[in-house]
Amino acid sequence: MKILQFILTALFLFSQAQAWDIPTVGKFQFDPVAPSVHVMHGPNEEPSAANQGFMNNPAIIESANGVILIDPGSSYPVGKQVLKEIRKVTDKPVIAVFNTHIHGDHWLGNHAIIEAFPDAIIYAHPNMKAQAADQGLNWLDIMSRMTEGLSSGTKIVVPGETLDDTDTINIDGQNFRIHAVVPAHTKTDIMIEHVNSNTVFLGDNCFRDRFGQFEASSSISSNILALQQMLDLGARQYVPGHGQSGTASEVVKPYLAYLKLLEVIVSSGFEEELQGYEIKQANISRFDEYQNWNGFSTYIGKHIDKMYLEVEDEAW
Repeated sequence: MKILQFILTALFLFSQAQAWDIPTVGKFQFDPVAPSVHVMHGPNEEPSAANQGFMNNPAIIESANGVILIDPGSSYPVGKQVLKEIRKVTDKPVIAVFNTHIHGDHWLGNHAIIEAFPDAIIYAHPNMKAQAADQGLNWLDIMSRMTEGLSSGTKIVVPGETLDDTDTINIDGQNFRIHAVVPAHTKTDIMIEHVNSNTVFLGDNCFRDRFGQFEASSSISSNILALQQMLDLGARQYVPGHGQSGTASEVVKPYLAYLKLLEVIVSSGFEEELQGYEIKQANISRFDEYQNWNGFSTYIGKHIDKMYLEVEDEAW
């Protein structure tokens, strides 16, 4: 037993030594989360020069003849690093890519993947494909500014094929079911159920230990519905767009509880004819358990304001 433990410890330390090292940020590699499924859990901070723009959770599913990649990252340089880490797991080619939504930190790495594997097929929601073609340059500009130019050289590679809610697809023996409650985090989200391993990739419909943005076209109420549907699947493993993978209790339930609390507090405040800032002032202590999540001070007021607009629209 002691020998086995020593071997496992040695292997872990060796893998860490070989991992992608971002100074002052951390070491990143693909870790197994389910049979044939690996996730590289990115840092929880916003894209920056310090983290080279890397912040999401690229994931791979290894099939008999290739690799299916989910969300290859935020730029050409990040995508190249993702490919290097894939090579440490398998030398099989990337044969397919899923982009979970329009936010550039998840899909601008397409460039590196298609450069290396031009026959790979990229899948996304129809709205994602349209927005990537229309807004891609804007996302390049945003990422360049946030990383102080470290994402330079990245080119737009738009998804080639589309998938929508309830669609199923078999890729080299790996079965996937698509779940799309639109709008939720954005108007472009897909959640990907890998049937073989009973794993669900949630995209940014779910965060763990951090906050994210809700843009004008998003819907917090629908995001709640989306997560409830994923919870009802009873999957073995859930992979959030940001944060560590885990069980439903570890990943889905905390973020879902936060969104439900937000909805209850804002709805009550609206009925009392309070404004958004008044709701925040009167109820900020009710969010105490979330204050350690990354981005709390940046996003809590914005989330209250967005929820307020949704409640107001529903009232009219």
